[in-house]
Formats: sequence, C-alpha cells, structure tokens
Amino acid sequence: MGEGYLHRSHTYSERRWPDTPEFNSVLRRLRAGSSVVLLQFVWRGYDAFRAGVLAQVDCSQDDEDLERNITQLLEPKIREQMSGYEPFYVQHGPCEHETRAAAPAQPPEYDIAFVLRDNPRVMWPLEAKVLKTDGTLWKYLTAIRSNFLTCRYSPFSSEAAMIGYLLRSSSEVVFVNIARKSGWELTPDRHFRGRDHRTSDHRRKVPEGKPYPADFRCHHLVLKIQRDDGAVDSQQG
Repeated sequence: MGEGYLHRSHTYSERRWPDTPEFNSVLRRLRAGSSVVLLQFVWRGYDAFRAGVLAQVDCSQDDEDLERNITQLLEPKIREQMSGYEPFYVQHGPCEHETRAAAPAQPPEYDIAFVLRDNPRVMWPLEAKVLKTDGTLWKYLTAIRSNFLTCRYSPFSSEAAMIGYLLRSSSEVVFVNIARKSGWELTPDRHFRGRDHRTSDHRRKVPEGKPYPADFRCHHLVLKIQRDDGAVDSQQG
C-alpha cells in the first residue's frame, strides 16, 4: 500500500466511524456472520436479470462495454430481491477508502458491494470480469491475487466474491481451469447446489498493524450469458 497510504488525510466516513471498540465489534459480527444470505440475493438477482434482460436480446452479438453494462443492469436486480429492512444495502461502484493511497490517487472501486448500514466503511464486495471463453482467466485471477489476497480489496471482510460473466463454453471447465492455473482447491458450496458456485480458502498478507482478517474465503460465481449456440442458458436452481 506504500508510503502514500500512510500519509493521507481522513474522509468524512473515517471521521464519523473511527477505529473504536464499537467499530471493531461491527467487524467481529461481520466475520462471524454468514455470507449465504448475501449470495442468495445475488443468484436470485441473476435469475431476474436473465429473464428480464438476457431473454430479450441477442446475446450472440459482439457488444461493447459488456462488463460495466452487465454489472449496472445486475445490481438493481439484486436490490429488488431484498426487503429493504436488511442491516445492509447493495451498491454499484462504491469506493474502498480504507486502502486508498494519498490524494490525488483514486481509491479502489468495487463493481458491486453489500454495505453495512451501521457503518458504511464495512463492505462485502463482488468483483466481476467478462470471460469470453472458459479459458480467458488472466484478469480474473489477477484481481484475486493483486487485490483480495493483498487486502487492497475486502480489508474488513473475511469473505468476498468473484463473478465471471461467461459469454460461451462451459462453467465446469472454468472451475477446472481456475484450479489448474492458480493451484487453489475449489470446493462446491453446499448452500448452492445446482449453481455454478465454488469457494477457495486463502491466507492473506495483512499489512503490518492492521486488524484485517488473514483467513479469507473467495466465492467464485460463474454467470452464464449465452450458450455455445448463442441461446440464453436456462439452468434452474
């Protein structure tokens, strides 16, 4: 995170929610909490996105700006699955001020994150990458290694998710290739049987003096955008 990380001014959120015993208790609750509820909203949002958007367009076309466009359309579908009374809300494009460098550097920005209402400094992030085929994984794996496993992303949460927007080919091959190219063991999540959902467990490099959790679980979600023949996938579950 470098020298700029150590010599920066505060944000309003850092002044409002400083590192206090109350703040640390929020972190403990988040670490102990289950990610299942959050990820159920994501999968249900994807189902709604698939029915409301993908089923209405020709997904075989070579469209522009896919990653941002899909994410921008997916986030409100996730929000629609929520009651509004949860202790968190979902947001597209929130900034992670905790691990920013000093100005004029820009803070990291998540594609989507669940944000704790009592303390919006605490976020459970989802990062998305377009996978043109089941073998195009360089950007996907780099995001995990360079951001999540260094605590640049998800500093306060011991879990987070990577989403692969798979344009064609096989989700099963995606998981095989992730494991082969990274050396990580990918495990099916028992809460999401029938979904293209795996997890991998890691030990992160925590910056000296920081209370971030070192043990980290990455959820891998493959969201199919089209079949090999261009038809929208109709998997249920």
